[in-house]
This record gives sequence, structure tokens and C-alpha cells, in this order.
Amino acid sequence: MSKLIISLALSALIFNVRAAEGPGHAAIASAHPLATRAGFEVLEQGGNAFDAAVAVSAALAVVEPQSSGIGGGGFWLLRRASDGKTVMLDGRETAPSEARPDMYLDEYGEPRAQASLVGAFAAGVPGLPAALVHLSKHYGRLPLQKTLAPAIALAESGFEAGERYIKAAAAHQAELKQSPAAAVIFLDQGKAPAPGFRLLQKDLAETLKRIAKQGGDGFYRGQTAAMLLQGVRDGGGIWQDKDLQNYRVQERTPVSGEYRGIRVISAAPPSSGGAVLLEALNILSGFRLLPDDPLGSKHVIIEAERRAYHDRDLYLGDPGFVHIPLTRLLSPDYAAGLRASIRLDRALPSEMLSTSAVQSHQGDNTTHFSIIDRYGDLVTATLSINSVFGSCFVAAGSGVLLNDEMDDFAVAPGRPNSYGLVGGNANAIAPGKRMLSSMTPTILETQDRIALLGTPGGSRIVSMVLLGVLDFAQGHGPESWVSIQRYHHQYLPDVVEYEPGALNDEEVQGLSRLGHRFKQTAKPYGDMQAVLWDKKKNQLSAASDPRGEGVAEVR
Repeated sequence: MSKLIISLALSALIFNVRAAEGPGHAAIASAHPLATRAGFEVLEQGGNAFDAAVAVSAALAVVEPQSSGIGGGGFWLLRRASDGKTVMLDGRETAPSEARPDMYLDEYGEPRAQASLVGAFAAGVPGLPAALVHLSKHYGRLPLQKTLAPAIALAESGFEAGERYIKAAAAHQAELKQSPAAAVIFLDQGKAPAPGFRLLQKDLAETLKRIAKQGGDGFYRGQTAAMLLQGVRDGGGIWQDKDLQNYRVQERTPVSGEYRGIRVISAAPPSSGGAVLLEALNILSGFRLLPDDPLGSKHVIIEAERRAYHDRDLYLGDPGFVHIPLTRLLSPDYAAGLRASIRLDRALPSEMLSTSAVQSHQGDNTTHFSIIDRYGDLVTATLSINSVFGSCFVAAGSGVLLNDEMDDFAVAPGRPNSYGLVGGNANAIAPGKRMLSSMTPTILETQDRIALLGTPGGSRIVSMVLLGVLDFAQGHGPESWVSIQRYHHQYLPDVVEYEPGALNDEEVQGLSRLGHRFKQTAKPYGDMQAVLWDKKKNQLSAASDPRGEGVAEVR
């Protein structure tokens, strides 16, 4: 009997040590099954979450070219279990050295159609390759030759494109045809690909091999850089050698705060995501969001979003170029002042807030993944090339589809973009500057639970993550966060967007009586990828948004 007691005691001790150190298993949620598989391949070779993040990022660049790629950038929010270091890797694109504030305007000061959206002139200097090298060198265990191997194999051997790719290529075949190199890769003999189309990217495989062998020099110098520079210049772009050679990843301190006992850690500027999220949560902390009062809860959530997005437009940009009053924006006292302006019986028209803002566009074709490894290392990352297929431009021989992130800058005073999103002078174009983003990779932490979540969705990203955080606060798990029906307000235009089924007729009528206006989206939006570690039970769970084609697994 005493031996049994000792055995049980030892088992309990081992469990508690494991729970303290890590969950003992791993979880990955990503927007594509092949990317999730790539992450686990690397974990099974002895890699950690950071190695897996390299593999997943690169694989998504291959299998979701309409959403992300090594010609784009992103933000990786990390926590290292061994010492608790939490950091955001800023791999956001930068404006070329010859960029200027009026570069997309005509002689009358009006935006030139498609100038900041299609072609080489629309592309910022990519940050994703540098971020992968930095992530591997400073946080990973395995060499790039191993972590990039799954992506190289997918690019070299090809894979059957899914429904989302087929639809995206069909919708953008005209733009892709403007770049002969892009058309050869992403279309089927100049036509929209049909189901069963096999996407081969042999040039991209060679570029990835150069990165695997040479690190950052494999992209920003040498053969790849020469092809990129020649292609961009031939395509009417303005990149210079120094633009590639001077690119650097930035390690930034994430923004953080608390909401009802939950530690919220999120993306720092030049992402607006964390600041807008925390400001909205600070405002909402003074209200009781009751399940039996959905109308009242939705009203104050919308009003909190209105005020937080208003501050986004006025103050946020690249912290290397503008002063951001971040301490004030994240202050509970400041939020209390904003909260005091919310009436429970009436919506505040956005025109009653200051309207000194200029145009800022954000594409919604982005991607996200979340990873927890067996040791408790965490990565949650949002990556983008901005619009669908980015600039739709490929420099011949490189296989690299370039972003159109220059359109994320404020390009024309007082002109709302196709998403209706506006931006302040803080986000004006300048050489070397990083454009403002809404990407919001987020960590949530209580004494017993750690959650990772994020999503694509352009200007709607923050409101989607906000609804996920509020759902987490109600005690629900990842399947609920990714499935919750979504609605959104971004200050301008002064309208509540909602996906089909998110608001019933009674809610729309009730909120309309308070002064809200509505627009239902044509289809559901977002593609959230989430992971939860229940430390008390030492259990992992993960979920991939049912609106997308991603896969979440625990192994």
C-alpha cells in the first residue's frame, strides 16, 4: 500500500512539473491544412514553436499566395517558456527610399485609379523573409534548411489548389495578366484555373532554397535581389538596392492591459490592432455585458469600437516617424472619459467626433496562425500581402508575388477608400516608413488559461478579435471564439457592418431606434485561428474558423 501511495505521489509530482513547464503536447491552428502539417513536421524533428512558426509562415506563402507570401510581411507575437520573454517581431513592409506623400495622386490631387493597388509601383519592401531568418536565428532550434523544407517541397512539387484559391484567381485574372510572370504561375494558360488545378511554383522554390542556404542575403542581396530590382524597375516601380539591403526586422514590446482579470497582450504600432483592442476593452470594462440583454450589450460594444477606431485614425502610425500618445490611449482613466460620452439610449453620430483624417486602405486578404508547443512556447502571427494576390506582380525568375501594402498608407486627404477606412497624417507616406496595420495577433492569460487568437479581415480584424476576447471572458473555448457571429463599426463610415445571421431582425430594429445604421455583408468574413491551453487541466484545444479551409490539431 505504501508503494502505491509513493507511486501516486510521484505521478502527481511529474504531472505538476510538466504542467508548470508546458502542456506536453503541441497545438497548431492555421488557415490551410498543408501549413498545419508543415508545422507538425518540424515539431516532430525536434523543433520548437518558433521553428514551427517559420515552417507555417513559409508554407502559407506557398499554399495561400492570394493571402500572404515572402513578398509581404507580418507580425509575430512570441513568448518563450524558458525565460518568459514576450516580444513582437515587426516584419512589416517599408516604403521605398524614393517614396513621397503624393506619389499616388494626379495633377489635381486625386488618387490615380489602381496606382497603389496593382503593379510594381504599389509594392513596399518585403519584411517576411527577414522575419523568418530572425525568428529562426534568435528563437528556433533547427536550421532554416529544415524549417523551410516543407514549403520548398510544396512549391517545387505543387499541390491541388483549393476552392478559395480558384475563386480568387478567377476574380483577379485581369490584374494577374498585367504581369506576365504572375499569369504564368497563377493562371492556367492565361485563363482562370478550374477545380483540380495544380499550382507549381518552381521559381519560388529556388528563392526559398537561397534563403535556406544564405539567410537574409538569399533574398535581400545576390541573385534574388537582382531579379527583384530588375523586375520592379521594368514594371514601373521605384525600389533601389539600398531599400532591400537596409531592411531590418524590429523587435517591439507588445501593448498590454487587463480586462476583467484577463491579461491581454497584443500587437504594438505600427499595428493599430493592440491599441484599438485595449482601448475598446477599457471602455467596455465599465459596462455589464449581460447575455440576457443582447441589444444593450451590442450597443455599447459598437459605441466602444466607434471611439477606439476614431483614435486609430487620428494618432496611430509608425512609431519611428510619429509620436503616438500610447500611454494615454491605453489608460483606463482616458477610457473612463470616453465611456462617459456613451448614452445607453442613443448612438453618437460619428460626425460628432473630430473628422480630421485622410485616406487609408487595408486589404482583407491576410492569414493567421497560432501555435503552442509541448514546452509552452507560444507564437500567434498575422501575415499579409494586403489585397487579394497583393499587387498581382511577380518579378520574372523570382517567383515572388509582391504586396500592395503601400495602399495601407494614407494617400489622399479626406477621401474614404473602398473599405471606408480613413487614416490620420500620422500614417502619411514617407521613405523607409512602415504603413499602419490592423493585424492583431493576441495572447490572453488568466491564472488557469492561456489563449492565442487572431484573424485576417482588414479593418474588421480588431472587432473580430474583440468579440473573441469577450467570448473568452465568458468562459468559452476556441470553437466558440472562431464561430461567433460578427458585427463591426470603424468610426467611418458611420454604419454597422454585420455578416449574415449576426444580428436578427429584432436587434436591427432595436439598434436602429437608438440611431445606428446597418449594412449586411454579402458573405461571412474572417478566418480566425485559435489555441487554448487549460493549465489547470493541462489540456490543449484548438480551432480553425469554419468560414475558411484551415485545420487545427493537437498532437
